[in-house]
Amino acid sequence: MDIKKDNPMYENRPRYAGVLLHITSLPGPYGIGDLGNEAKQFADFLSNAGVGLWQVLPLGPIGYGNSPYAARSSYAGNELFISPDKLVLEGLIDETDIIKLKNAINNKKQEGNINRVDYHLVETHKLPLLKKAAFNFINKLSTNTNDSRSFNDFCRREAYWLDDYAIFQVLCDEYYDARWHTIWDKGICKRDKNALKKLQSEKSEKILVWKVLQYFFECQWLDFKSYVNNKGIKIIGDIPIFAATDSSDTWSHIDIFKTDKNGNFTFKSGVPPDYFSVTGQLWGNPVYNWKRLKSKGYSWWVDRIRRLLSQVDLFRIDHFRGFDEYWSIPQSHLTAEHGTWEKGPGADLFKALKKKLGKLPVLAEDLGFLTEGVKKLRDDLKFPGMKVCQFGFEDMKNGSLDARHLFLPHNYSYPWVAYTGTHDNNTTVGWYNSLNDNDKQVVALYLNCTGHNIQPKDISWAMIRAVLSSHAQYAIFPMQDLLCLGEEARFNTPSTCNSENWSWRLWELPDMELTKRFLSLVNLFSRGD
Repeated sequence: MDIKKDNPMYENRPRYAGVLLHITSLPGPYGIGDLGNEAKQFADFLSNAGVGLWQVLPLGPIGYGNSPYAARSSYAGNELFISPDKLVLEGLIDETDIIKLKNAINNKKQEGNINRVDYHLVETHKLPLLKKAAFNFINKLSTNTNDSRSFNDFCRREAYWLDDYAIFQVLCDEYYDARWHTIWDKGICKRDKNALKKLQSEKSEKILVWKVLQYFFECQWLDFKSYVNNKGIKIIGDIPIFAATDSSDTWSHIDIFKTDKNGNFTFKSGVPPDYFSVTGQLWGNPVYNWKRLKSKGYSWWVDRIRRLLSQVDLFRIDHFRGFDEYWSIPQSHLTAEHGTWEKGPGADLFKALKKKLGKLPVLAEDLGFLTEGVKKLRDDLKFPGMKVCQFGFEDMKNGSLDARHLFLPHNYSYPWVAYTGTHDNNTTVGWYNSLNDNDKQVVALYLNCTGHNIQPKDISWAMIRAVLSSHAQYAIFPMQDLLCLGEEARFNTPSTCNSENWSWRLWELPDMELTKRFLSLVNLFSRGD
């Protein structure tokens, strides 16, 4: 007899624990986290801690500002994730190459903070080495039938995005910039067939290199995913609702975005003034021409989600409310304060996606002000929404707390996705330290932290415990909160171009003490296997 199964006193709905850590934040000797040994060792930590979910940010190649939410492609992988160690094992580069790369990274890093990614440094030294490996791979194709067959299969299968992306990256190198719509040759901008044909002939080897780099990413990512899944861990991916202005998506599919008769973008995306910014958030991404997308059966979105589903097990949709209504800002505006709400595709898009791809494993990022229309769309589609514990304390007044606030853990219901904070929040320690004394007392009282010597780290773990004990289906924590790190470890500050955004890294892999501590809580609240 299964007591839990047959006894109505037991909760039978599964609940999960997860950790949020982007690949770039993994430790390692090459200036940026990658898909090498440290990635698998972090999966070992999660497995040993009883954690079943690893959440990452969008996987695409970054452009200006280093934001994974402004990738140069909605389909490609970030080449900087490629592990040089694996390329050595495959004989594509040798140990002397590795030593030179380590020296270049480490000598520079001695001058600054080594737990930050210096993207310029990494791109300057790591990317050329990856390209060297790609050239070596190309030279071996004629003599290695298996590699040749596998690579050619990959190119055929992914041609619908790979061809344009590889050309786009070559042009970015040629022009030293990705602003294709303002500084590139007009024939190339307009995708003139003769201009493209000439370019493909003249730059064929460079184009091939970028395809090989994507093949390296594909092979390493699928190997990594297999390892993680075999540990009983599912990967939660992330997909931005909008495509970046400076991307192969806009260059190759300009017709699905709102433009004027000359092909110039007419509106851009963002959100009006909110919790994060008094002038709103001006993202700058071009907005979609949803009528045109619908006329094509939403094929671009179908391809985009299909590609993501080949890489992850579940995925978070960023800015879910934009599918109901999105904030459209005239292209000339410098802030997001003045725009208009425009209707999105609503359930129609998701019906088309379900018809082509089946049931979608979606987590909806539904933070911010929500209309009844957004709530209905989310609930009709049965997508879990998000709760952020830090936000539950945002309305404290005169040392009192609104216990009815929906972001406080005792109010979470199934099947919400609950966080202490997200990649856009301050760390819990940093957030707590920013409060005044009265508000600190309220937070401590709610989290049952008593005594005269309450430490910020006590608050971090108490909040983790509160979220784990809630009824939310998913309880996910930024790695910084497990480590009780302060504001210095914040990953991103929205509406800023802070050079430290997206750059925080682990010094080292978590130790056994942290593993045991987190495991005890995961087991206590039945969020393990």
